[in-house]
Amino acid sequence: MNLPNKLTIVRIILAFIIIVLLLFPFYAIGIEFPEFSVSGIKISLKFLIAGVLFVVASFTDFLDGHIARKYNLITDTGKMLDAIADKLLVNSVLIIFASLGYINAIIPVVIVTRDTVVNAIKMEAAAKGKVVAAIKSGKIKTASLMIGMVLMFFYNLPFELINIRVDLFFLYFATIMSLISMVEYFTLNKKIIFPKKEASL
Repeated sequence: MNLPNKLTIVRIILAFIIIVLLLFPFYAIGIEFPEFSVSGIKISLKFLIAGVLFVVASFTDFLDGHIARKYNLITDTGKMLDAIADKLLVNSVLIIFASLGYINAIIPVVIVTRDTVVNAIKMEAAAKGKVVAAIKSGKIKTASLMIGMVLMFFYNLPFELINIRVDLFFLYFATIMSLISMVEYFTLNKKIIFPKKEASL
């Protein structure tokens, strides 16, 4: 297993740790995470730890891709693991945020639906020997989503102090860009998905 794949495995492990931190009832086994207040904002150390791990995991996503491209270490196994790691990290956290009431459920619904559709398009293209390249709207969606999620983990600080929900702005913007990129992926690849039948002579 090459270095990029090892980094991807680390991201998968971090994703599971984050999920456990956010969902497991630690109080039931006598573990209490400290809480403190910043300008009236109640902050949990558990949430901050999960946020730091999320930032580290997100950085490994950039790092493994950079190393794989630079040293020509791109493999089919790496692509599969990377897709699993990305969806596990981002989609799971979005669903948890929604379940905790931090964000509207429409955000994870749209993001997960978009990912499902785009992955299906990529698989169909791959089955026909075609490669579906990343598009600008998809990259904008990903960047906006990560910024919004990081801000959410860190209680939208410092913007929360002036009562501006920058975290939600980026998350809703990412949701809109998800829909746009999904339509673009379909439009750009509909000839692959629905090839025209050759007229018989």
